[in-house]
Formats: sequence, structure tokens, C-alpha cells
Amino acid sequence: MHKKKDLKVKVGISVGDINGIGPEIILKTFSDPRIFDFCTPVVFASTRVLSYYRKALNMDIQLMGISHLGNMAPKRLNVLNLWREVINIEMGKPDKEIGKYAVDSFKKAVEALKLGQIDVLVTAPVNKETIQSDEYEFPGHTDYLAETLEGTPLMFMISDEIKVGLVTDHLPLKYVSTQITEKKIREKVKIMHESLQKDFAVDKPKIAVLGLNPHCGDGGLIGKEDEEIIVPAIESLKNEDYFVFGPYSADGFFRSGHHRKFDAVLAMYHDQGLIPFKILSRGKGVNYTAGLTRIRTSPDHGVAYDITGKNIADPTSFREAVYTAIDIFKRRKEFEELRENRLETEEKTNSNNNEQTE
Repeated sequence: MHKKKDLKVKVGISVGDINGIGPEIILKTFSDPRIFDFCTPVVFASTRVLSYYRKALNMDIQLMGISHLGNMAPKRLNVLNLWREVINIEMGKPDKEIGKYAVDSFKKAVEALKLGQIDVLVTAPVNKETIQSDEYEFPGHTDYLAETLEGTPLMFMISDEIKVGLVTDHLPLKYVSTQITEKKIREKVKIMHESLQKDFAVDKPKIAVLGLNPHCGDGGLIGKEDEEIIVPAIESLKNEDYFVFGPYSADGFFRSGHHRKFDAVLAMYHDQGLIPFKILSRGKGVNYTAGLTRIRTSPDHGVAYDITGKNIADPTSFREAVYTAIDIFKRRKEFEELRENRLETEEKTNSNNNEQTE
């Protein structure tokens, strides 16, 4: 057994859809030994699964099968063996049975995250349809995390070029306008503001808010939500000393490069934020679930059945998700230490002042 002091940041990884590119991008990410200088990873799956892909893709990477998280070895890709049975893998094929394994991997990883057995969680892509069952009725990862962990989640897309948060995420477009409320906008801005401070070391975050309707409603001619909901939300936040601006019309905002003037952008719905994000992040984007007490990231793409098993899946986004989770974990610790030091200094100052007045 390896002593805890030998371990770096413990990165838990849910394997995702086994018939998709999850196993491939995991193996490719950790085939570069330099990543082990920053973390000790563990995949929640089975050595049989990853060995199958290792052989199929002709990859040279050593796997360390373990039966207990306390046995994680440094400088190795650890695999916590959740299943002993032989799984029928059909690359590129949606399969409800495979979806059950994806859910099992994810749930076990979240449990370990909650218990502090791993420091951060990185989730490989799942098929939102095949994971559905009587035991799992969530549209994806985020809703389960919201129910299981503490905090209020914000889907926060991260890259060096741009950071985009969403008021609504995986929601049919016809329902979006009914879910845009002043309360929800205020809540998402505050989560984003806090995350920028403690997760990304931005002292005074500057946040842009996009409008909902084309041209922000054109004075009510193309919808009244911008004037009646979004503007009041922004004004109330300004009155609380948040640096928040808008609403901005999404088409002109990104075309003119205004996003570079802000630390983050709050979009009203999924495609409004993710289309420009994916174009600007150039395959290096990360999906981060901000607002929770625990850290979870994932790549910004799906299972990619069409290229599974062809050895052409790009691991860049998954690799960035690993590094982002590690960086956020370290920044949070620094943030907490700075806050504790500041509180101690304030307590000493107050104590000295009280002594002088006695």
C-alpha cells in the first residue's frame, strides 16, 4: 500500500459510454507520463475494459488494477475494478446495457468524491439516452450532481479564450423563455462571480450578460423578456456592487470580440453560449460544474460513435479537463488559506484594539 504522502491530486475518472470514445481518450491522455507529475488518476471501470481498448488501439500504457482506493499507485493509471464479468463491447453502438455500466461508474466515482477518497472528478462522455432507467432518470451528469452534492450547479464552459455560463442548459428551446427569471439570472451571476474568485483567482470579476431575444427584443418588438426580466436583474446586481453588464445581443457581441473585455459571459440557453464557445475554444474547451462544494469537469464533446475504435479521437479536451480540475483544486486550497489568514489577522487586530481601549 502506498502512503498518502506519495499521492498528488487524486483524480477520479468515470469511464463514460464504453462503446464510445471515452476509453480511448482516457488512455491517450495518460499515455504521456508527464501528467503523472501533477496527479494520481483512477478510472472507475475494470482493467478488462481498458485492456480491450489498449489492445485494439495498439497502445503502450501500463494499467494498475486495484480493488480499493487506498491502493492507488503513483505514476500509474489506476483502475478500480468495479466489474469482474466480461462485457460485450461493440464500438460505436448505442446500448442500454452499456449505459448501465456508465451510470455505475459515475455513481461510484461521485460517492468517492463525496467521501473525499478522490479530490476531483473528471467524467468521460455518456449517451444521455442509453443511461436512462428506473434507477437513473437524470438527463445527464449535472442534475445527479446537483441532487447528490452540496451547492447549486452552474454549467460553466472554460477555455483560455473564453468562459461561458448558462442560465438554462439541457432544456428544449420551447421551454427556455419560461425558465428565464430575474431570480435565476441573479443566482447564476452570483455563482459565476464566486467561482471566478475562488476557482480562477479573479479578484473583481467582470461579467457580461446576453439577451434572450434577437437584438435584445428591439424595445419589446421581438419579445419583452429582455426589458422586463434581464435588465432589472442586471440593475439589481449592480446595486449590490457586482461588475455585471448588458444585456448584449449575442450575434454582435461575439462577432466584434466583446467577450475579450470580460472575465466571463452568461448566456440564456445552451446553443446561444455553446456554439460560440466551441468555435472559439478550438477543441480545448472544458465543461466545469461550478457552484458545488466538490470539483467536476468533463470534455466539451460527446461519445462520438462515428469515430470510435478508429484511433483518431482527439484527447485534447479530456486532457484539458484533467488539468483544469487539478488547477481549480489547488486554487481553492489557496483561496481558503488566504481567507483563513485574513480572518486570523482581523481577529488579532480586533483583539489588540480591544486591549488598548480597556
